[in-house]
Amino acid sequence: MTVTPADPDVRYFRTLFISDVHLGSKAAKADFLIDFLRHHEAETIVLVGDIVDGWRLKRNWYWPQAFNDVTQKLLRKARKGTRIIYIPGNHDEFLRDFPGTHFGGVEVAERIIHEAADGKRYLVLHGDEFDVVVRHARVVAYLGDWAYDAAIAINVVFAAIRRKLGLPYWSFSAWAKQQVKSAVNFIGEFQRVVAEEARRNDADGVICGHIHHAVITEIDGIRYINSGDWVESCTAIAEHHDGEMELITWQKLASVPAEVLPVSRQMPAIETRAPAGAEAA
Repeated sequence: MTVTPADPDVRYFRTLFISDVHLGSKAAKADFLIDFLRHHEAETIVLVGDIVDGWRLKRNWYWPQAFNDVTQKLLRKARKGTRIIYIPGNHDEFLRDFPGTHFGGVEVAERIIHEAADGKRYLVLHGDEFDVVVRHARVVAYLGDWAYDAAIAINVVFAAIRRKLGLPYWSFSAWAKQQVKSAVNFIGEFQRVVAEEARRNDADGVICGHIHHAVITEIDGIRYINSGDWVESCTAIAEHHDGEMELITWQKLASVPAEVLPVSRQMPAIETRAPAGAEAA
């Protein structure tokens, strides 16, 4: 599909990468994502895992109209010609049983190699298979998921207050995570392991999600890109028609333009060792 710019309020891209929406969780920023999708079009949209939160839905069913609106918005884009690829994560792992299947125009794939417009090859996967907690201690992963809910609950209060004051969205849980040394160490080690997987696949870079930490950076000659999430940061990765990758954060509603984060602001200082028992995203 070739998108022809027509609406000055809409940005047009070659590819959009979105992950970790967690539909099914009360913390999911569905209204922000709907607003983002209204103002961004692409030839291809890659959903990089944890779009639906099956873990939380099993514990407590929560599915308001806004979640239907997100799914309908994506399906409508598919009907209009946008290619949509769904790479399941650990929270929507039930879809991993259906690789190669099409649901309403949405393709399911375990992982893909994305060739950008500039010829660079990117391995695209969710990333949970490189999280030691998810792979080897599933009970601990679930316990960590419950603890994470507490931090997200604080987010909801902060977000409501800031919205009433007319302030942009700000994530307490994301801020707190970056203040904890062990979490920062885990992020750094995760990034290095995933970058090495891209190297093993003869790719120039990797695009993933899972750890809710949006960034574009270089790791030992491999371009590491994380699309972030729509629970804490409200971020996505956009590929321009020349292959340039852009990290976008969408922190206001009602047609407020997206802020483009420069690389210098994306990457906190990290250490090289991951702590034992680091939590899954």
